[in-house]
Amino acid sequence: MPARSLWKVAACGAAVVLAAAGCSSDGTEDTETLPNSVVIGIAEPQHLIPTNTTETNGLQVLSSLFYPLVTFDAKNEPVEVAAESITSPDNKAWTVKIKPDFTFSNGEPVTADNYLDAWNYGAYGPNGQGASYFFERIEGYADLQAKDPDGDGPEKAPAPKSKTLRGLKKVDNHTFTITLSAPFAGWKSVMGYTAFYPLPKAAFSAPGVIKEGFEDAIIGNGPFKLKGKWEHDSQIQVEKVADFKGAVPKVDAITWKVYQDPQAEYADLVTGNLDVQTQIPIESLGKASSDLGDRFQKSPNSAFAFVGFPTFQKEFAKPEVRRALSMAINRQEMTDQIFQGSQTPATSFVSPVVAGFRPNACGPNCEYNPVKAKQQYVAAGGPSSIEITYNADGGHKAWVDAMCNQIKSSLGVNCTGSAEPKFADMLTKVEKKQPVGLIRLGWIMDYPLMENYLGPLYTTTGSSNYYGYSNPAFDSLVAEGSAAKTNAEAIKKWQQAEDILVQDMPVIPLRFGQNVFGFSEKVDNVTVDLFQKVDIYKIEVAAF
Repeated sequence: MPARSLWKVAACGAAVVLAAAGCSSDGTEDTETLPNSVVIGIAEPQHLIPTNTTETNGLQVLSSLFYPLVTFDAKNEPVEVAAESITSPDNKAWTVKIKPDFTFSNGEPVTADNYLDAWNYGAYGPNGQGASYFFERIEGYADLQAKDPDGDGPEKAPAPKSKTLRGLKKVDNHTFTITLSAPFAGWKSVMGYTAFYPLPKAAFSAPGVIKEGFEDAIIGNGPFKLKGKWEHDSQIQVEKVADFKGAVPKVDAITWKVYQDPQAEYADLVTGNLDVQTQIPIESLGKASSDLGDRFQKSPNSAFAFVGFPTFQKEFAKPEVRRALSMAINRQEMTDQIFQGSQTPATSFVSPVVAGFRPNACGPNCEYNPVKAKQQYVAAGGPSSIEITYNADGGHKAWVDAMCNQIKSSLGVNCTGSAEPKFADMLTKVEKKQPVGLIRLGWIMDYPLMENYLGPLYTTTGSSNYYGYSNPAFDSLVAEGSAAKTNAEAIKKWQQAEDILVQDMPVIPLRFGQNVFGFSEKVDNVTVDLFQKVDIYKIEVAAF
């Protein structure tokens, strides 16, 4: 493929056709770009350390730099990839054997220690890793968490009892064991998540301490390696690792091109300066078919769009207020008029792609009923003004404005959308509990279980429970489902937990998504999976 980098549409329009040397972000030649390469659009990742990466953009980049223990087949069953075998006699004690001869991109051999070091780092509370939650099931996790009995904040908490997980043990260079605090039949699926990638010794300046600057020059065990460093708010370039021992991609390099404006991203797609846009902005859906022809495609994904309530703020502390706001929204009208049928109304708290989904679990609380909504809202003393915060780099303005108009009409209160420049900026404010009103959020599953929606999003210690929701009865049912011996028993408990959410309404379910993506004439075999990620092993440069 002709060399391509961050082309400017105005300065480099002619290069789309000729493209002999390509253009970089400043219009200069980029002679180092590999010819067999593709450009895929993303928003700026929040993090790239695997145990701290919980949003889609970072996950997509890491999928090119790391090779997971397991991936998933067409039936959403886990299949060993970097692992040679994963076994357990009782769903509590697990043995992982990794395939020999794999190396990190710096040449270090991949050993059991690399997994144990990375997981212990991720689980250690003071490290503040966003995906730390995923290690909670491993024995000894509680001993790695700082306790703060006076509630004054983690900075005053004493050091945890331990820095390593008691349930992790090395057997030999290619074998280690995991002991869970309780049996969990789905554990093999959990290990397909990004948090369970290994880290090389080069990642650490001391035991348990990530080397300064490592995240910007991260080293993985996958089919690609960084070319240079993470160029924040611009691009992340990766190039193929020679003699990679796993599945080998068909392209030699990928430029993950960072956009803050989905419309600008779409313009680059249409003009050929971008090869793949994983989510066509809603403003462009009406013209995408004519612009792209059969290169405008749809596929299933596990996306769940919702807004979260800051339940720690008194104006949203009452479930009655939260339920009233949910009933004030006309989901069908929004999906028809704004999303042009590309998404469907959500009336449950988990995606239709997972076993245990019930089509209308939310019942009347997710049905449009403006009269009842206003009566309940007034009786509960709901606030006279509503703010919905969203990230401007995600193309959300149109539907947030539409939702605000519905709230104004149904409840007679003022409602405004408030845009943060980047998703990472919004998350940072939310994590600090700064006042942002309702929070625009979405979820793509990490592994295909109902629990993956319930645990991270709604349990008291959930990794993505940004809204401060806590209900011990809910937590207990999620845990009981996880410990169940069969999938059927687990689903029954998880459905009971979902019933509690219907009453507490910590979030407003809005939409179930699908991949609505487009690609340029320069690429073939473009697929976007249930996790909203481009399959980097299938995509290839088209033959002209």
